Amino acid sequence: MRVLVYIYVIISIIGCTATQQAALQPTEKDLSVLEIGTQRDLVILELGAPAETRVVDGKKIDLFSFVQGYSKGTRIARVAGHATGEILTMGLWSIVGTPIEQSYNGTVMGYKVFYTSDDLVETSELLVEKDRN
Repeated sequence: MRVLVYIYVIISIIGCTATQQAALQPTEKDLSVLEIGTQRDLVILELGAPAETRVVDGKKIDLFSFVQGYSKGTRIARVAGHATGEILTMGLWSIVGTPIEQSYNGTVMGYKVFYTSDDLVETSELLVEKDRN
């Protein structure tokens, strides 16, 4: 009986991997900040610091690279699904769940954002959209 308890504890510790990975997936960025007229500060606040900033004819151009993640509801559903699977299979679900979570980890996106002389978004251009797996 003790052996079974030890095995269950070990599998439970190892089995948390898929659930933890689901919980740590990247969050979804609000791309509405790229709409015309948005202040540059709000774009940077949402997308992070630009990878590069250029000034052409007195106007700024920012290049952004970030990982577009998942909404809160999607992440919660994934965590609940993995946790349920791990409980029902006594931790064995992690053998299947971990590779699933490793293959779904967001989309790399790159944008070029042009600003007016008042630092308002004039236009934006999608440069890159690639899955991270």
